[in-house]
Amino acid sequence: MSPNVPLDTVAVIGLGYIGLPTAAVLAQAGKKVIGVDVKQANVDAINAGKVPFVEEGLETVVAGTVAQGKLSAQTDTPEADAYIVSVPTPFKGDHDADLSYIEAAARGIAPKLSGGELVVLESTSPPGATEFMAEVILGMRPEFTTEPNLPNSLYFSHAPERVLPGRIMIEMVENDRIIGGLSREAGELNRDLYASFCTGELLLTDARTAEMAKLTENAFRDVNIAFANELSIIADRQGIDVWELIELANHHPRVNILQPGPGVGGHCIAVDPWFIVSADREYSKLIATARGVNDSKPELVIAKVLERAERFKNPTVAALGIAFKANIDDLRESPSRTIANSLAERLPEGSVLVVEPNVEELPKELAERDNVELAELGDALSRADIVLLLVDHDPFKTIDRELLNEKIVLDTKGLWR
Repeated sequence: MSPNVPLDTVAVIGLGYIGLPTAAVLAQAGKKVIGVDVKQANVDAINAGKVPFVEEGLETVVAGTVAQGKLSAQTDTPEADAYIVSVPTPFKGDHDADLSYIEAAARGIAPKLSGGELVVLESTSPPGATEFMAEVILGMRPEFTTEPNLPNSLYFSHAPERVLPGRIMIEMVENDRIIGGLSREAGELNRDLYASFCTGELLLTDARTAEMAKLTENAFRDVNIAFANELSIIADRQGIDVWELIELANHHPRVNILQPGPGVGGHCIAVDPWFIVSADREYSKLIATARGVNDSKPELVIAKVLERAERFKNPTVAALGIAFKANIDDLRESPSRTIANSLAERLPEGSVLVVEPNVEELPKELAERDNVELAELGDALSRADIVLLLVDHDPFKTIDRELLNEKIVLDTKGLWR
């Protein structure tokens, strides 16, 4: 049985692509939620009922819960019954996890604790990260303990998100969740909190298994995408249409090959497998190889463009899409963004017209280049010598194919075959 701890006030540390939706669904479920973010602009936007990024259905919930007084945002960590840490976990050096954001969040929480609080790490993390967070807090507040059911108990747990950008507000509620406590009681307390908004099954385990489960899910996807990407390279060298090849192979009742592309992006699949590799480099050879295949794909796309650009004195390339997947504005770890930037660098006498219907301005590294422009689709197609399809956004699916006549077309998504 979980401890009798009230969980009426929840502080969500980090109001990004996962933290803000988490805060919103908790507030919608009736909790008093205080969001914490280091960016004052994000705080101001949320307190005005606005959201700082595109996610279907999020702004409606944020606006409603802010108006009801259930959701607010600030830059400093408050006192609360429960804390949910949803901060970045990038990698550094030799693909080791950078836990500095988790540490900073923990140091902000520690002075606010009085005993009995639940502290949940929601950030995707390598095995041992929840223990690390607990160690930071207990190092600052040695009067507390992880032993349950005492006046000075603290409850630490890990509950990784497993949602798809573009469907976060649906999947946050409907998907099953894995919950791993440093104690059984911590896991049960975490389960009770998430049961306030989640209709999926809440699966209890220990913290290290929960951490590894999320990494395993994304590494599985990465390995399968790597197979498709490697197959696309081989097929191209053999003069075979990889899209037809995969379509035919998938008629086998036990074969389901994924679709290749220009690489793998986002803060999950492109990052999380490295956490497994860094945890056990000796026995993670397949996972590391898959990461290498997917990380190398953008350079092969760039090489194809440069080869065709040699036909023009001042080539103009229309790069269609720089988000990491279709119909979102998330540019994190995007191979398409990397490709566009590299082409601008390697074609100094040419120009790159970036078409990204989900953003209003280019990221800094592209905006600072004189030969890069954020362009409308029709304008880019009319001016381009080379049309490079990188992301299968919906507007690109309905392009009049006649506009592509007399253009060099490179389709990395098989959208126009």
